[in-house]
Amino acid sequence: MKYTIEKVATLIGARRIGDTDADIRWILTDSRSLCFPEETLFFSLTSERNDGHRYIPELYRRGVRSFVVTHLPENPSADYPDANFLKVVDTLAALQRLAERHRDEFDIPIVGITGSNGKTMVKEWLYQLLSPQMVVSRSPRSYNSQIGVPLSVWLLDEHTEVGLFEAGISKPGEMQALHDIIQPTVGVLTSLGAAHQENFRSIDEKCMEKITLFHDADVIVYNADDDTAGRCLRCSGFKGEKIGWSRENRQSAMFVESVTTEDASTLIHYIYKGTAGAYELPFIDKASVECSLACACTALTLGVDADSLARRMSGLEPVAMRLEVKEGRHGCTLINDSYNSDISSLGIALDFMNRRPDHKGRRRTLILSDICQSGMQYDILCRTVSDLAVKRGVEKFVGIGGRLASQKEMIKVDEKYFFDTVEEFVRSDVFMELHNEVILIKGARAFGFDRITELLEQKVHETILEVNLNAVVDNLNYYRSFMKPSTKIVCMVKADAYGAGAVEVAKTLQDHRVDYLAVAVADEGVTLRKNGITCNIIIMNPEMTAFKTMFDYDLEPEVYSFRLMEALIKAAEREGLTGFPVHIKLDTGMHRLGFNPETDIDEVINRLKHQNAIIPRSVFSHFVGADSDDFDTFSECQFKRFITGAERLQAAFSHKILRHISNSAGIEHFPERQLDMCRLGLGLYGVDSRDNRILSTVSTLKTTILQMRNVPKEDTVGYSRKGKLHRDSVIAAIPIGYADGLNRKLGNGRCYCIVNGKKAPYIGNICMDVAMVDVTGIDCKEGDMVEIFGANLPVTVLSDALDTIPYEVFTGVSSRVKKVYYQD
Repeated sequence: MKYTIEKVATLIGARRIGDTDADIRWILTDSRSLCFPEETLFFSLTSERNDGHRYIPELYRRGVRSFVVTHLPENPSADYPDANFLKVVDTLAALQRLAERHRDEFDIPIVGITGSNGKTMVKEWLYQLLSPQMVVSRSPRSYNSQIGVPLSVWLLDEHTEVGLFEAGISKPGEMQALHDIIQPTVGVLTSLGAAHQENFRSIDEKCMEKITLFHDADVIVYNADDDTAGRCLRCSGFKGEKIGWSRENRQSAMFVESVTTEDASTLIHYIYKGTAGAYELPFIDKASVECSLACACTALTLGVDADSLARRMSGLEPVAMRLEVKEGRHGCTLINDSYNSDISSLGIALDFMNRRPDHKGRRRTLILSDICQSGMQYDILCRTVSDLAVKRGVEKFVGIGGRLASQKEMIKVDEKYFFDTVEEFVRSDVFMELHNEVILIKGARAFGFDRITELLEQKVHETILEVNLNAVVDNLNYYRSFMKPSTKIVCMVKADAYGAGAVEVAKTLQDHRVDYLAVAVADEGVTLRKNGITCNIIIMNPEMTAFKTMFDYDLEPEVYSFRLMEALIKAAEREGLTGFPVHIKLDTGMHRLGFNPETDIDEVINRLKHQNAIIPRSVFSHFVGADSDDFDTFSECQFKRFITGAERLQAAFSHKILRHISNSAGIEHFPERQLDMCRLGLGLYGVDSRDNRILSTVSTLKTTILQMRNVPKEDTVGYSRKGKLHRDSVIAAIPIGYADGLNRKLGNGRCYCIVNGKKAPYIGNICMDVAMVDVTGIDCKEGDMVEIFGANLPVTVLSDALDTIPYEVFTGVSSRVKKVYYQD
């Protein structure tokens, strides 16, 4: 659905500055999530730590033309001539008001879900139970806050038959706004717990605040055995139908006759409004059973029959955990759960660590931050933490935060340490001595536990790769000189930015306003996101096991086959996503990956049109031979095939779909074919793929001389005695080998390095960690620098000697080689 900018101004009571026509389909509150700028309305939200108004210049540059603001930029007409500014008193209230007015357009069942625990599980399972027979819109992931709820409700469209929305509150007075936005017809109250209890005088006060969501609902589903819920519902004056489930009261709407747990499933028999039924749940834990009962009541209320309910219950899929297991340095294994810190999730994480087999017999360590929202007295909380840790086999405890330190005597783990901050911890001997341990890292986001994880994963090596970030910019500007100002650019930073280090290169490119970055796999994109990269990222080789990662980190996958498309749609639907951007690849002659633009495009359109989980942001292909004039005829054929397929795809959709086919060579050779966007790869790193000439050198691989020795003629150097000497020689050993990316085929005199400006040929076989070079006649000493490739020895010399391409040399540099970044 879309609204004109004029209509939006009316709905939110804004004063409009600017007269550019615009249709609004997308709401944006986080500049990192920008995808369709032409139809985006950006709300400049403010908080204690940030102000959305600061992102207006960047978003305007990236194509956004509609903004909701509390104050205008200094020179709006001069600096933003095509923009619409909707001036309001409070941008958050305006966002909520717009979502409320949008909700008014729908006369359909809307399920509002609140409680302390289980909201997301209930929402996701309800989706699985309802979606086979009706079109469902639901909150993405855990969008249940004052900002998340309006963004969720905005996802309602003309196809929606039922909506499922979570609502979360942390203090009194917050739920009324969420009630006005969601306006549920069916309410679901999940279990009540201690979360945010510190902000409420009693559990009853918190429950009453949550029940505010259901004030005008027709039906409420709840646990009738929960005395607090029942008492508060009676006090609330709720006038709708109460559908409670109970294991004790046969008069309840749903009476649970029996719950039988097997090895991997639970069989539940019930009577719902006088009719017996049963279902098998593929989970055995108490929380899953309780959530399933809430889901069963809701689904039956919404018209799912008992047989369908039983069939769908048996196929329920789990909601993904946030725990990540990674190998760390010094023989450690890391269990990273630094998403939040609360007593319930701590128990789950400790249980996970305790049950995870460790054949190495390593001790278990817990690194924990202050727990901030328990509602418990802190001495009691720390005693509970201690009990959980001891019972789960924790042998070392590291507490970070002043509150934990103040209760250190409550922690009964034998080996324990306390620090006020993460920085204090990582500078300590305790951190430096971590080795051969299974480490659970569990901390609230505010404590910055990502820093701990990054350092425990850090790898260093003596040989270094120097990266000139100014050269990256020079090469970027060289290729931009061939492009129109309106043409967007994608910069390839896959394979760790061709070995140069994706994070720092991406930061530089982001600073210089590139439109997209592209990586090969999702993990590369995650690394960028975790290091502050906010611009759009394309995943060129998406793996089906990484869909959840892509969703969580706003990584946009390439789609090249029907199998991949269907799997991606299913995964996105499970996550509650709508309009997740993807990039459609057409095979116009490379015959590597992609849809056939003649035979497949109609089916591509058909499948895309019959779902709303994903949406094409771009369509692209790849020139096979733009680097050579010999293939110009074939390139012309490719271009014509691509345009035909791209135009047919665009004609099927009302939103703008970007087109791109030119790579580095194509930018230079076919400037008339740049279309909406171009992809810059090897050229960015200083090699012109048209003629192999060096532009600005980005990467220089350096090492040092470890040792020098005099070796008489007729002796040999290295393994298998391959390095035969024909003169008395001076041989230098350098700490780089094939494990660092120095190809073995360069040995035995096939290539050379540079020592103090002179050529020093490799002598003998290159070893795993060491190579030997002949420095006879070169004025040098131990400790002197050696250049493997760089400004004095172009990488193309090595690639020519290996009969390969510069890509292979660049990307072959090992991850253990330390990178040093600098600017001239």
